[in-house]
Amino acid sequence: MGRYVLRRLLQMVPVFFGATFLIYLMVWLVPGDPFEGKCGERECPPQYIAMMREKFNLDDPAWLQYLKYVGKVFQGDFGVTSSGTPVIDRIAATFPVTLKLALVALLIEAVIGITAGVVSGLRNRGFLDSLVLVSTLFLISLPVFVTGYVVQLVFGLQLHWVSPTVNSPTFANLIVPGFVLASLSMAYVARLSRASISENRRADYVRTALAKGLPPRRVVGVHLLRNSLIPVITFLGTDLGAFLGGAIVTEGIFNVPGVGGLVFRSILTKDGAMVTGVVTLLVLVYLLMTLLVDLLYAVLDPRIRYD
Repeated sequence: MGRYVLRRLLQMVPVFFGATFLIYLMVWLVPGDPFEGKCGERECPPQYIAMMREKFNLDDPAWLQYLKYVGKVFQGDFGVTSSGTPVIDRIAATFPVTLKLALVALLIEAVIGITAGVVSGLRNRGFLDSLVLVSTLFLISLPVFVTGYVVQLVFGLQLHWVSPTVNSPTFANLIVPGFVLASLSMAYVARLSRASISENRRADYVRTALAKGLPPRRVVGVHLLRNSLIPVITFLGTDLGAFLGGAIVTEGIFNVPGVGGLVFRSILTKDGAMVTGVVTLLVLVYLLMTLLVDLLYAVLDPRIRYD
């Protein structure tokens, strides 16, 4: 196991450098003036532009700019914004909120999606199966912003069952935005779990376990479910990174002070340092989640061993 983890970590190195290099190029080398609008309606004076170009190493070749940036990242320095605020301070203030929202969404997605998929797969072609298929098709057909506005309008403003906005980003207050954020992925998890359960319930090891007289609950919980969850775990692992980077709409609807709003404002103001810092952090999250998912395979399926 240790050798496998070391090999996977070494594989992540070129992926990290390749992804962050492309991100850096797309943010800093796109056509246009990176300092447009930084001085209000008037044009920035040449002295200011020269100072900022030196500050962000924009006169150096692209590869040298990137190496200087990565060298600072490894020291915990993600740079400063055009206003002089350290990027790491802004991330530290907003990232925990988005992480809470993503974890709540992931938990809702896993619990409801897997439960619905297992029930649907075991009750194949029954009423519950049809109900799950119709419900998930309905959720898939709705964009997240439509689901968010409907939940906010009906359950928040009309019925007053939930708060239409997030006053404080606690786990309890993030349940409704988390459900909205997870609604689309929850439908995919349910369908993926249903397909996997339906396929594996006819496998030889399931028939053998039933023939040995094991209780159906143990056959489903220990044998069938563990082997059927491998594709679902893969989807859930990559979805955490998607939740962290794709919560802009949900955070905007429910006024959640997270990374999504920070990235959106940074894009509007062309704050390249902030965008690069946040996306670099998300790349690290994606890489660590893929490693964790690979390690969970051996826990779920005893046939998988990393020697």
